[in-house]
Amino acid sequence: MSGKIGDWQFVVIWEFQVRPNQTRAFEQAYGPCGDWAQFFSADQAYIGTELIRNLKSPNSYLTLDFWQSQTSYEAFRTRRAADYGAIDAKCEKMTEKEREVGRFARVLAD
Repeated sequence: MSGKIGDWQFVVIWEFQVRPNQTRAFEQAYGPCGDWAQFFSADQAYIGTELIRNLKSPNSYLTLDFWQSQTSYEAFRTRRAADYGAIDAKCEKMTEKEREVGRFARVLAD
């Protein structure tokens, strides 16, 4: 990681419905020190990951992956597409459903 969470300019948000017997493994893989965070940390533009759980639906989670820019994120995804796919395939058994909520840019006050 090259910056602090407060320094982000771009975030990718994913939503997951986790299999009931996989919540612990999911939290380890998708948390701020998990497999995905370690993978992303190979890039200097990666800032960090936050994992949050829905209190009304405990098997529902969001991941927030913070980057310095959208360009940096997309370049990393292109450059490491095969590795990304391998981690995604390994983690797929933990979830019933996943979807990309969106890609968001930070709005800064003037």
